[in-house]
Amino acid sequence: MTATMLAPTDLRGAHEALADTEGTIQIQGAGTAAEWAGAPLPTDTVLDTTRMTGVLAYNPSDMTVAVRAGTRVSELQAELATNGQRLAFDATRAARGATVGGLVATADSGPLALAYGSLRDLVIGATVVLADGTVARTGGHVIKNVAGYDLAKLLHGSYGGFALLAEVVLRLHPVPSSARTVSLDCPLDVGAERAALVLGSALEPVCLEWADGTLLTRLEGTPDGTEARARELAGLIGGSVLTEEDADAAWARHAELTGAAVVRVGCRPSRLAGLIGAPGGPAVAGLGTGIGTVQLPFGEVDRMHDAVTAIGGTSVTHQRPPSGVRAWGRMPSAIRVLRALKNELDPQGRLSPGRFESWFGEFGNREENP
Repeated sequence: MTATMLAPTDLRGAHEALADTEGTIQIQGAGTAAEWAGAPLPTDTVLDTTRMTGVLAYNPSDMTVAVRAGTRVSELQAELATNGQRLAFDATRAARGATVGGLVATADSGPLALAYGSLRDLVIGATVVLADGTVARTGGHVIKNVAGYDLAKLLHGSYGGFALLAEVVLRLHPVPSSARTVSLDCPLDVGAERAALVLGSALEPVCLEWADGTLLTRLEGTPDGTEARARELAGLIGGSVLTEEDADAAWARHAELTGAAVVRVGCRPSRLAGLIGAPGGPAVAGLGTGIGTVQLPFGEVDRMHDAVTAIGGTSVTHQRPPSGVRAWGRMPSAIRVLRALKNELDPQGRLSPGRFESWFGEFGNREENP
């Protein structure tokens, strides 16, 4: 049976789409992460959020903006730039048309997370629609949260499994007047050593990434101050200050490697180099954030998941694995809490079944992880 397609344009339409339908629902956005995590199961309805777009309220003096969740980040950035402001968020998918809601739902982030955090930190308010159509607000512009939950943070990385994110209030930052990148060609273990020097200094990098043989460190600020800090940083790690053109090329290569990743991992930054360096495939390591990506054969994916789980980290595939290969690492120690939240917010298991494989028991269709 073909799923019914619904494409609401605003909060009222999203409420009606959930309140007036029965059965399971797959929530989808621009599709830039369609192959991430577990494969969606066939559903009765597909709810497309890409028509829920536009700025609802923008206060440049307060440095906040409220948008519908289907708004593309690239389009939002263009509008903010007219006032010298930005959403300090640079996930690779943003340039490919990813939406605000989709980036929250997948817990994606970019190099700027070192200085500004992920969207979990930049979202200060949200309006969500629960599986039964109930509209709930949290954070900015409201009096109180619903049921005591910080819903904006709860939906970060939820892959549409807990509720539909309809509207988002975001914290903004000024566009820097200058940025310089310092580069050092080195193996990952040396990169980790140099990164420790940088993090222990007073140079305040906004990005610190190793991209398959190259350590990249970006500084932002005033032209004179950034230039002086860049020279000091180059001397500290033995690197060189890149021209603007070379810096753009280096970060473009970083984005290309990230986009080609098979597995994304998160762990303590001090453990990341040893973890993603083991397979030997092209990798990117956020040496200050603990977020890394690696390209490896699907036959090695389960082994990588297990290695990440063993050190208390998290992992998920960014390309759909073949049958028999897990999309996620082993169930987290907090799985009972997650299941309780799922049962509270979506007791009938309507939303995005399959994305977490067997984590939610009867809401998935795959065997429990051994």
